[in-house]
Amino acid sequence: MSMSELAAAHGLKRVGARPRLGSYLRQVWERRQFIITMARYRISVENQNNRLGAVWLFLKPLLNALVYGLIFGVLQGGNRPDDYPAYVVIGVFLYEFFSKCFSQGAKAITGNRFLVQSLAFPRIALPLAVAVQELLNQGPMLAVMAIVLMVLGHWPTWDWLLLPVLLISYTLFNTGVAFITARLTVHFRDLTQILPFISRILFYTSGVLFNVDKLFANHPAVIQLFNWHPIYQVLDIARSLLMTHASYNPMFWLYTALWGVCTFVGGFIFFWVAEERYGRE
Repeated sequence: MSMSELAAAHGLKRVGARPRLGSYLRQVWERRQFIITMARYRISVENQNNRLGAVWLFLKPLLNALVYGLIFGVLQGGNRPDDYPAYVVIGVFLYEFFSKCFSQGAKAITGNRFLVQSLAFPRIALPLAVAVQELLNQGPMLAVMAIVLMVLGHWPTWDWLLLPVLLISYTLFNTGVAFITARLTVHFRDLTQILPFISRILFYTSGVLFNVDKLFANHPAVIQLFNWHPIYQVLDIARSLLMTHASYNPMFWLYTALWGVCTFVGGFIFFWVAEERYGRE
């Protein structure tokens, strides 16, 4: 009998072995308070490191909306969307949620290497904490976005109540993205240098700053491609809910729900499969 067979016969398990999926889910649920506490702690630390504290949560997207809005507004000329300031504000504020989960999720494991190597817990708690942190940050950001929209002449309607429903699908999608990037950067460390460029490309190609139907009116194939773009779908629905006279494809509700669930579940399993390798590579 080999040593491994002898250990198994006496109920001994390999240190750091990946648990079954059901057991893994239970362990994650048992540590939900740890995940929430870590998210809140990170928010507190970030606010303490900046003189203006939490003000930067919404000051940064406001400045981005102003700078990029002015530049792209001039470049687009007559192809600018109707009510361009509100259009850009919604796009930039909501894209910030995805961008943070995408970039900070990538550092969830590599940036907490000593924690991963010294304590036994489901490693997926770390990218989950990132997603929870950004979701908590999203609350005040959405409040500021609403104030800006009202200043721009878009007063609340009953449609605004559907925004939290959209946010559920968007949060699932962004959390799944955080799972995926968290694992990828463990295997490919240099990916952290490339991700900011990918995020910027997605920013410019997700309809954040331009109206797809107007800009590509003579290219219907391009418009069809955008209709399957998850971030574009979220922005299109959000603008239709928050802006007067905006319209969207009702099927986008189904598409965003599918994107959210599939990305979350797929990302969770993708991360779980490599559970044993975190902290060892």
